[in-house]
Amino acid sequence: MFREYFKYYKSKWPIPDFKNVIDFRETKRRESEKEVLISRVPLNKDYVNFGLPLGVQPICNWQCYIVPKHPGLIMIRNAFTAQGQRYWMARCLKDFPKHPNRVNLNESLFSRDAIEDWWSALQQCCHKDDVKRLKNAMRWSTMGYQHNWDTKVYSEQFHSNFPKDLEKMCNFFAQILGYKTFEAQAAIVNYYPIGSTLSGHTDHSEPNQEAPLFSFSFGQTAIFLIGGLTLQVKPTALFLESGDILIMTCESRLCYHAVPRIMKARDEPWNEYITSSPSDLLKQTADRRVHKDFAQVKCNDTEFVQCSMDLTLYERVCNEAFWLPYKNYLQDSRININVRQVLNGGEETLTQ
Repeated sequence: MFREYFKYYKSKWPIPDFKNVIDFRETKRRESEKEVLISRVPLNKDYVNFGLPLGVQPICNWQCYIVPKHPGLIMIRNAFTAQGQRYWMARCLKDFPKHPNRVNLNESLFSRDAIEDWWSALQQCCHKDDVKRLKNAMRWSTMGYQHNWDTKVYSEQFHSNFPKDLEKMCNFFAQILGYKTFEAQAAIVNYYPIGSTLSGHTDHSEPNQEAPLFSFSFGQTAIFLIGGLTLQVKPTALFLESGDILIMTCESRLCYHAVPRIMKARDEPWNEYITSSPSDLLKQTADRRVHKDFAQVKCNDTEFVQCSMDLTLYERVCNEAFWLPYKNYLQDSRININVRQVLNGGEETLTQ
């Protein structure tokens, strides 16, 4: 059943019918159906005035849903501002594929410079064929505990520093959802050109099978399939759009899932005109109010937290000239950041 639906939504011709794909924008129609496909979940009101990482919408603006057919699957929409989306897109393209993080680029096909700093090498390409080749070749980078695609296990041998801003951002969302002991320890950044896919699989490599998996979508839209513990279970199809956060907890994290299709987004919120940000205020107050990498400032009655973010980059993504190469990349591509905890509580290494 899973493979059948994967082939159906992957098909280039005939083009599949998307009427049965869950669209979280159409919540009123979905919630009124006989079979409840999604349900909106209110977030804890205690967090309404919680200090927000830069680029995150006030919690009262979020839309949080569960899919009753798939216990443990949570969707959060409208969590990021346009500037926040740009920041994480830029980090994924400019910084996260850099050495010592690992990437999929083959040493026999690409230069050492391209493998160690893919984005810089891409910007230096002069011929359109070279640009296309290098752009489409990049499919993943790994950070923190780096997944070994051959052995399907993690090891201390392949372990780089986990980005502090990504760690604090993920821990923030975990706290909001009640996962107070969650630690972001490993990340896979997937790069999807339109037309690419990710086949059905389960995420079972982590020793810690209890912690949630966080999946952040940016750029073009994906169809995401989530099935059951075997490939015989009929999957559910969801639209994942830019800024969406999909969280897989409990039994859902061991269910088969896949991405059979990347398609053009209905709109591009990451390209919206950005008028202002509180980052200048943060820069002015950071020297006076810093504690454990946090600087706080109040702007329009909302308290923002710097969370170890690159304030220079956060500011620069508002500049349309600086943003142009990122905009060009994203016009036909999707980025997914998949974050998970590897170690069990109380463990400091895999060798314990």
